[in-house]
Amino acid sequence: MNKYVCEFIGTFALVFFGCATILFMRSEVGLLGVALAFGLSVVAMAYSIGPISGAHLNPAVSLGFLVSGRLGSGDFVGYIIAQCFGAIVAAGVLYVIAQGKVAGFDVAANGFAQNGWSAYSVVSAFLFELVATFLFVTVILNATSQGGAGPVAGLAIGLTLVAIHLAGIVVSGASVNPARSLGPALFAGGTAMAQLWLYIIAPCLGAAAAGLLSRNRAILVGDTTAQAA
Repeated sequence: MNKYVCEFIGTFALVFFGCATILFMRSEVGLLGVALAFGLSVVAMAYSIGPISGAHLNPAVSLGFLVSGRLGSGDFVGYIIAQCFGAIVAAGVLYVIAQGKVAGFDVAANGFAQNGWSAYSVVSAFLFELVATFLFVTVILNATSQGGAGPVAGLAIGLTLVAIHLAGIVVSGASVNPARSLGPALFAGGTAMAQLWLYIIAPCLGAAAAGLLSRNRAILVGDTTAQAA
C-alpha cells in the first residue's frame, strides 16, 4: 500500500476513533476513556501501517522527522497533505453520523470535538501544546531510532499520547496534532477556526525543537537511522 494512502488511513482512524469517543461516548467513558481512544488508535496504526509509512498521523511528527533528517522534503509535503485530508474526511464522516441523532444534533450547542481553550489562558494553552508536542515527538524519534524501543515502540508512543491527554485535556484539548485540530474545526467553525492558529504554531515549534535535539544527538553519536515509525 502507498505510504501516503497509509498516512491518510492512519490519520482518519485517529480522528475518527478519538473524536467519536468525545462526541458520542464522553459522558460514559470520561476523560480516561477519551485519552485511551486516542492513544490506542495510535498503537493500532503504529503496528498496522507503521512498517509502510512510519505511521506519523500528525504533521508535527512529520516536521520533527524532517528537521531530524529522517524524512525528505518531498515525503514531508505528501505526508502533510495525506494527514490533513484524512482528518477532514474523518470529521466529515462523524458530522454525517452526528446529524443522524434522533433528538437532533446542534454543533453550536454541543461542539464537535474541536480543540480550544476557555478555562485556561491562551498562554497556558500555547505552552502546554508546545511542551507536550516536544515531549511526544522526542519519544517518537528516540523510540524509533537505532537502538530504541524496537518492537514496543508503538506501545510507548501510544501510551505517551494517553498521558498527554490525561495531563492537558482541560487546558488546551491536548491536540499536539495540527491535522486532528483542523478536521473538527472546519465543521465546528466560529471559535474553533479562530483558535486554530495555536494548534498549528505551538505543536510545530515543539516538534521542530524535538527534531533539532534528535539531529544533534545523531551527529554526536553517529546515528544514521533511516525513517521509522
